[in-house]
Amino acid sequence: MNGIILAGGENRRMGRDKAFLDIDGRPMIAHILDVFSKLFERIIVVTNMPDRYRNYDVDVTGDVLDIRGPLTGIYSGLLRSTDEYNFVAACDMPFLNPRLISYMGKIAAGQDAVVPQFNGFLEPLHAIYSKRTLSTIESHIRSNERRIYPIFDHLDVRYLTEDEIHRFDPDRRSLKNINTPEEYKEAVCLD
Repeated sequence: MNGIILAGGENRRMGRDKAFLDIDGRPMIAHILDVFSKLFERIIVVTNMPDRYRNYDVDVTGDVLDIRGPLTGIYSGLLRSTDEYNFVAACDMPFLNPRLISYMGKIAAGQDAVVPQFNGFLEPLHAIYSKRTLSTIESHIRSNERRIYPIFDHLDVRYLTEDEIHRFDPDRRSLKNINTPEEYKEAVCLD
């Protein structure tokens, strides 16, 4: 399985590049790469600022379609991937749990995707996607659908239950996105 990090967002709510915000004296991206390097032989960063990642041992790709959004990022990473299954995470998730990710990988066989579900919400940017999803994702993007959730209606998805998540990550910290200055302050205090 390859690891794919989506780092192409516009950071409108944060006002600066989230991947390089300081968490415990290191950029957020460094925390994510620490976890990824233990789990995946190949790490792909999808970004439109490739120079920012030249000092990291990662493959870099940009959006392959001229339609911005996380769905295009997932599609671009999957196209670059050499493995059938790929764990996708956002660049603003510094508290990833390697045991939870490993468990997701173990239950992925035969599925198009493995997606955490809790409190009635899905976390599609902490999920596993098969390369079999490429045609579905592409058709959604080309029909100008930028949201991720609608693709799941057309895929064989294994939804990770709250009990499964709780077994590995009782506080669900690994599913926490840091999107705003307030969330960043809270994350720094928790760390």
